[in-house]
Amino acid sequence: MREINVHEAKTHLSRLLDAVAAGEEIIIAKAGKPYARLVPIAQPRRMPGAARGKGRVTAKFFEPLPKGELAGWE
Repeated sequence: MREINVHEAKTHLSRLLDAVAAGEEIIIAKAGKPYARLVPIAQPRRMPGAARGKGRVTAKFFEPLPKGELAGWE
């Protein structure tokens, strides 16, 4: 964890965001008092097969579209 002042945060925001993305926690202080904390946002983990069984493709899916609807796609 690193503490920096507001001026440094404004000057080096891009670098600070890179550090946060790498897992570092940064405290931004104003007049020596902590005001904000920069922390990485937890990214949801993708699970292969998570949608399995949640939908169905029936034979109707493979039938030609009605002419009116097909014209809207062309």
